[in-house]
Amino acid sequence: MPRRRASDPRKTPLQARSRDTYDAVLEATARILETKGLEAANTNAIAERAGLSVGSLYQYFPGKTAIFAELIRRNDAATAEGLAALVAATAGQDLASRLRALVQAAVAQQFARPRLARILDYLEATLGADEALTAADERIVGSVEALLHAHAGELARPPTTVVARDMLWIAKGMIDGASLAGESDGAAVEPRVVRALLGYLGVEEDAGRGGGAIRPGGRRRARTGPPRP
Repeated sequence: MPRRRASDPRKTPLQARSRDTYDAVLEATARILETKGLEAANTNAIAERAGLSVGSLYQYFPGKTAIFAELIRRNDAATAEGLAALVAATAGQDLASRLRALVQAAVAQQFARPRLARILDYLEATLGADEALTAADERIVGSVEALLHAHAGELARPPTTVVARDMLWIAKGMIDGASLAGESDGAAVEPRVVRALLGYLGVEEDAGRGGGAIRPGGRRRARTGPPRP
């Protein structure tokens, strides 16, 4: 039997009441992290915020590290699920529109709880990946790679895993940087990120909106539909 890690919960809740308690611990932790910071997020404070005894908290988690890890797992799993759904929902749209939808979702997530997002990023880098986080990461990259394959003929770069990861890091770096700089208008950030992604892919912005796409080598592919007014 594999040895339990400090980042593993003690047990997974099965009944509705247990799930409510489990979720309350995670949300209490998130609230403390975003309002008071990492140093304030100890098990006593988390239990008090969740309206539980410390003993009840320890039924589910051996310590705060396990709570942090579970919060990260949930966040990454939700991100992977949402990205996969967006890629599927935008199938058939032009490249720029699809990228815009993905960027809008990423900006909304970051700007909704910016301090929490930054702390979770720090904790994820500190705690390291486990099987669940690795699976979520692979699904996120796979969704972006699938989108690229659907537009492979328009790109100046091959639709590879490396390119998909580069796009994720470009978007994340720009969005995180805007948040750290104090920007709060997501609508102003989104077009800058989309332009950067299209530029990295070697696609002119107008071409990405359904015009003649840029072939590898920089040559424009002829439009197949009627000209735009």
